[in-house]
Amino acid sequence: MSNTTTGTVSFDLDFTELAEEAWERAGRELRSGYDLRTARRSMNLMTIEWQNRGINMWTIQQQSITFVQGLNTYPLPIDTIDLMDHVIRTSQGQSYNQADLNITRISMPTYATIPNKLAPGRPIQVLVQRNSGETSQLYSNPITPAQTQPTPVYLATSIGTTDTTIVLTSTVDMAAQGYIQLGSQSGEIVFYSYISGNTLMNCFRAQNNTTAQSYTAGSGTPIFIPQIPAITVWPTPDGSTTYTFVYWRMRRVQDTGSGVQTQDMNYRFLPAAAAGLAYHIATKTPELMPRIEMLKGQYDEQFNLAAGEDREKAAIRFVPRQMFIGGGV
Repeated sequence: MSNTTTGTVSFDLDFTELAEEAWERAGRELRSGYDLRTARRSMNLMTIEWQNRGINMWTIQQQSITFVQGLNTYPLPIDTIDLMDHVIRTSQGQSYNQADLNITRISMPTYATIPNKLAPGRPIQVLVQRNSGETSQLYSNPITPAQTQPTPVYLATSIGTTDTTIVLTSTVDMAAQGYIQLGSQSGEIVFYSYISGNTLMNCFRAQNNTTAQSYTAGSGTPIFIPQIPAITVWPTPDGSTTYTFVYWRMRRVQDTGSGVQTQDMNYRFLPAAAAGLAYHIATKTPELMPRIEMLKGQYDEQFNLAAGEDREKAAIRFVPRQMFIGGGV
């Protein structure tokens, strides 16, 4: 009798099935809604832990930003962890004149030493700002023992969709340049180039895929500060040609969800996910604690196997740059 295989390679686990497997490995069955809830919380924490362990190849995406003349800072997607590589492209599409040119990543101390940060030209250096993506309301003063609430900052004068100066009721402790969000945590995001008094100057509207709108002065338009991951380039893009920043980013692993979705991970990591979730469940379940050492060993073994496979397989090529050889820039 000949052997007949399924002919499919579609095996996956939704989170409820993954949680059941983890509870069984830990030593008992999934018994209640709370068991599922606590497993979901542990799974979200564990995938964040994986992102701290190193590069997860399935979370790398290629994206691009078209530079605007005179604007040197650009937002990245909120779920960006870091950039893996990047180039400046000077032509688009199928043109034979397309050229990908090197742009060097620099640190904040190096960027701080640049005398004229607004000098125009083709960008050759990039500062990556690995911000958290969190958004918080802006206040003009902190809470003191004499008061129960801080004073919110509002829009001081109304603005239309094309205004490039924005007046606030206060700019105390605001960054010299950066982003604000108007009206709510889902409102329009604006980049301001510098501050003069309480006025944000040279503003670039509708950043990070938001829409420019009209806003009325007063308490109906509070100001928020979004900690958006971003890049700052130098020199500031000039108008000699179209510059496109092409980059490969590492994004966050998506949340676990309600239980019926599958996990945002390469299928090779499913054994590591089941073993790791079983270990994390045991650490907070008293009757399962005697199994912790065994479960931890299984988790480490499965993760190391998956992580060892989830890596770049190409040969490594080292290319020296003139700036390191001769000291030039």
